[in-house]
Amino acid sequence: MNLRLKVALACSLAVACMSVRAADDAVTVKLEMADGKLTPARIEVPAGKRIRIEVRNTGKGAAEFESVQLRKEKVLAPGAESVVVVAPQSPGEYKFFDDFHQAAQGVIVVK
Repeated sequence: MNLRLKVALACSLAVACMSVRAADDAVTVKLEMADGKLTPARIEVPAGKRIRIEVRNTGKGAAEFESVQLRKEKVLAPGAESVVVVAPQSPGEYKFFDDFHQAAQGVIVVK
């Protein structure tokens, strides 16, 4: 095996290992949005970890996960599922809401 091929294989293996490790560092939480109701409305996660929010719209109308503080938004059609990934955060509270149902308010508590 020539040197270039060995280096290419080593680099590919290193990237694959980093990707697996990055996925392991994320905290996954589930959020259900349904016609102005957020379940759960309070999400607690550890500080310094990526947050992977699996959002599911079980309502009859569209929903939009939005957080001004986290600079994230995701529109979901009825029955749709998606993922919102948030970079590691410092301890604190970060508000989110359903932009189509402004009364539906939630908070991500980072400890």
